[in-house]
Amino acid sequence: MPKLSREQFIKRLKNIKLLALDVDGVLTDDGIYFGPDGFELKKFNISDGFFMVLAMRHGLELAVVSGRYSAATDTRMKDLGVKHVLQGYKDKCEMIEPLLEQLGIAYDEVAFVGNELLDIKLAKKVGLSIAVADANNELIEVVNYVTSKNGGDGAVREILECYFEAVDVDPKSLVI
Repeated sequence: MPKLSREQFIKRLKNIKLLALDVDGVLTDDGIYFGPDGFELKKFNISDGFFMVLAMRHGLELAVVSGRYSAATDTRMKDLGVKHVLQGYKDKCEMIEPLLEQLGIAYDEVAFVGNELLDIKLAKKVGLSIAVADANNELIEVVNYVTSKNGGDGAVREILECYFEAVDVDPKSLVI
C-alpha cells in the first residue's frame, strides 16, 4: 500500500475522533522485565504519555488495545487518565467494537497504531492505520503511515504532534 506523506497524514488526522494504541512495542520498546515471582515491569516513554494527556485535554478519545493483560499497563494508563483500557483479547476488532458503539464513533473515525502481526486485522479496518518505525514488515505493508520513531521511543508523541498540527492547536496551550 502506498504510504501517506507527512502532509497527507496530518490532513487525515483532522477527522479522527479516537486514537487507539497497542501497548507492547508502541507505548513500550517491546521489552518486559519479569522478576522471579512473576512481577512485571515495563518502560513507558514519558513524552508519549505527556502528549497523550494533552490530546485528551483537547478532547481526543484515547484507548489502549492490547492482546495480553498487564497490571503494569493498567497502572500507567490510570496514571495518565486513559479511560479506555482494553486488554486480554487476541481479536482487537472484537475488543474495540463495543467501545466504538458506546462512543458513537465509526471505524473510519479511528486511527490505530500497532507494531505486530496481531495488529493487522484492526489496521485494515480503521480509517487511518499507523505502524511504528520498527514494526513487523507485514504490518508496515498494510498501513497508511509509518512513524519515523520506534515504539517506546516517542512514536506516539510524533503522531500526536501531527494531530495538533491537523487541528491547529498549540499543545503548549494545553499545559496546566
